[in-house]
Amino acid sequence: MKRRQFIQYSSLALASGLMVGCGDRTSRTSPSGLDRVTYGTNWYAQAEHGGFYQAVATGIYEEYGLDVTIQMGGPQVNLSQLLMAGTLDFTMGGSMGSMQAVYEGVPKVTVAAIFQKDPQILLAHPDTGVETLADLKGRPIYVSSISSATYWPMLRKEFGFTDDQRRPYNFSVAPFLADKNSAQQGYLSSEPWTVEQQGGFTPVVFLLSDYGYTPYAMTIDTRRRLMEENPDLVQRFVDASIKGWYSYLEDPAPGNELIQKDNPEMSSELLAYGIEKIKEYGMVTSGDAEKYGIGIMTAERWEAIFQAMLEAGTVSPDFDYTQAFSLQFVGQSLESRIL
Repeated sequence: MKRRQFIQYSSLALASGLMVGCGDRTSRTSPSGLDRVTYGTNWYAQAEHGGFYQAVATGIYEEYGLDVTIQMGGPQVNLSQLLMAGTLDFTMGGSMGSMQAVYEGVPKVTVAAIFQKDPQILLAHPDTGVETLADLKGRPIYVSSISSATYWPMLRKEFGFTDDQRRPYNFSVAPFLADKNSAQQGYLSSEPWTVEQQGGFTPVVFLLSDYGYTPYAMTIDTRRRLMEENPDLVQRFVDASIKGWYSYLEDPAPGNELIQKDNPEMSSELLAYGIEKIKEYGMVTSGDAEKYGIGIMTAERWEAIFQAMLEAGTVSPDFDYTQAFSLQFVGQSLESRIL
């Protein structure tokens, strides 16, 4: 599988290189003289994407000389392919997924991390004997295929979960609601609210970051070639996005209006719930971000993520994990640069 994926992404990278050689799309400017940039999110528009939409809605990107288009993701969207093909200039990701992609030969790089905590959770039914994460051992759990390269190895190693517990997750809570013995994956700021609305009960929630799952989330990724050839563009996009997140956490109304325009099915109630949980759990502002500002990443944290993947057997010891990220664009001077 890895060899096939390497060939696949190498071909995309070659095509991308030819396209960039003929004129990288980010070098094109709008009629107003702004650099055109397209950012691909990892799902339909929601509160977890709020700071990026806020930066569009309030003109922050324009202040940094950028004409930004946000392109929503979805279950059938392969962001790495679109990034390598040059359709997208930046994409949303997570450090484990990004590292796995680089391990498989994709020349992408993470340049900032908006979420210091991954919002990944497991949900269970109340009053079924589930009080700790370990109590889910042996129960059917609805999880996505990508979990094999992210949090599932940790659950298998630390809590004794087995692969025969896995059930295909179809991005619906219906199978979970139908089986009181089951559990399912979700996001802290979304699925618990959905279960309450559709199931009429408050689920038991386990935030995996509380159990040793420590990757960054809602990251900003780009092509390595773009980063090396146009670092000024990358810096401006990173700084403006971070400023958008400060603004969104203060007053989310402008960003929410655009979120609902892109995703009309997103209710105001769910948006409010999502923002509440993001703030309550310090998803954006806790840890190193409390001291150095939103977007911060550290070499130590990336090394710890690599060690976790190494112990889980998803990467080999000779993998140069430092190729998966760059600290060039976020650091201790972050707040003084953008505020």
